[in-house]
Amino acid sequence: MDFIRACEEVAAVVRVTIADLVGAPEGGEYIAMGADGTPTKRIDRVAEEIAIDYFARHPASRTLVSEELGSTTMGGSKGTIFLDPIDGTYNAVAGIPFYALSIAYAEDGIVQRGYVKNLATGETFYALRGRGAYLDGQPIHVSQTTLLEESAMSVYGRKFDPTPVLYIGRKLRRLRLFGASALELCYVGCGRIDGFIDVRGTLRVTDAAAGVLICEEAGGRVTDLDGNVIQFPDEVTVGRCLIATNGVVHNKVIEYLR
Repeated sequence: MDFIRACEEVAAVVRVTIADLVGAPEGGEYIAMGADGTPTKRIDRVAEEIAIDYFARHPASRTLVSEELGSTTMGGSKGTIFLDPIDGTYNAVAGIPFYALSIAYAEDGIVQRGYVKNLATGETFYALRGRGAYLDGQPIHVSQTTLLEESAMSVYGRKFDPTPVLYIGRKLRRLRLFGASALELCYVGCGRIDGFIDVRGTLRVTDAAAGVLICEEAGGRVTDLDGNVIQFPDEVTVGRCLIATNGVVHNKVIEYLR
């Protein structure tokens, strides 16, 4: 199956179907507790059901891992799909045009393809391992910013202890918190921001798998807080911290976080 084409077909149906739930109280209605331990809103459930139904009818992997459903067996012969049906649910319910469908495909624990679509604007990011990253079909690359004092980054600290990010926050020129990690990783990839830092320890594989590949294929660097290769378990109850940058300022970010 052409993975990117399949994702486009899923996204087209999701955009149309959730349109009446965006910016509406009904979209934020609590439905159940998701497999990741966070509340599932109606808009999440609707988007997830569309994606799962599609991949059930068009098997593209042996396993599918979703933020709401958890892990389920599909009809494919190999591989795993990581799905976040609505990354940035709060934004979607509030009518803020920054929320996305994120889908990644992995084999033997290595993500091979990543797809992230801003469901509000239609912008589409995707990457194929070893073949680069793209925005609406055009190649993208990270920024060339070399100094923290000139950089713009999205920085997330712990809710009750923002201390770890206060020091680096004073070094950066601009702070931006958009509220959808998959898209923020893509924004690093296309040079709109110079870095994305999340020290909350809550990023899951479904949040980050596609965006990490897109960022790296665009020339970026993504690691844990110590500069090691970031590894996510195929388990939505386990979160990680993450640093993604244009690569040039990466070591400086690690130093200031320490």
